[in-house]
Amino acid sequence: MSEAAVPAAPPAHATVEALLRDQLARALGGRRGIFEAAVPTIAFTLTWVASHRLVLAVVMGLGSAVAMLVLRLARRQTVQFVLNSLLGIGIGAVFALRSGQAADAFLPGIITNAVYAVGLVGSVLARWPLMGLLVGGVTGDLTGWRANPDVLRLTGRLTLLLAIPCVARVAVQYPLFLAGQVGWLGVAKVGLGWPLQVAALAGMVYLLAAGHTPLAEATGSDGGQPAG
Repeated sequence: MSEAAVPAAPPAHATVEALLRDQLARALGGRRGIFEAAVPTIAFTLTWVASHRLVLAVVMGLGSAVAMLVLRLARRQTVQFVLNSLLGIGIGAVFALRSGQAADAFLPGIITNAVYAVGLVGSVLARWPLMGLLVGGVTGDLTGWRANPDVLRLTGRLTLLLAIPCVARVAVQYPLFLAGQVGWLGVAKVGLGWPLQVAALAGMVYLLAAGHTPLAEATGSDGGQPAG
């Protein structure tokens, strides 16, 4: 049989909503991924508040991330989310140690959330919502989904929901950073981390549960069926 005659594999998802639910679950890493993102910040903040020793706080934050990484490796589990956490606390540690100010450990996160917020909201205003590009990337058609008004509207709303936590984090944490409130920065980062992400995810799940947009329509494919 020639290569051209091999039938294409059936799509893993029948609807846009099912595809996005699956991709969101993968991106967030579940409960454990959320937990691993919070632990280094908690370790750093509690150590700083208790001792006011910057180097010790950095060691505790980095050490907790490394410990979780070793545990993942020992269990032969994916290390993606631990590495993200380690990278975040590592960059924050560099900022803090260079300036000698513990509050600077939170500056990279504030900047990152500001960039995400601008990018997410900007993509919606430009009518190229990033969640729509996710649909296109998975289906292999980066632009076809834009021809469907329902998909464009849905992905725009989902993108804005993703932007809300980023905007809230910057709005709360930046004034605390300017005031040098390290303890409250730690509380705000953890409190506006997984709880706010879960709230945004709940809103996304509600939107995704309410619709059943055929994936073929979103990509401009008729799936081999008659058009009429």
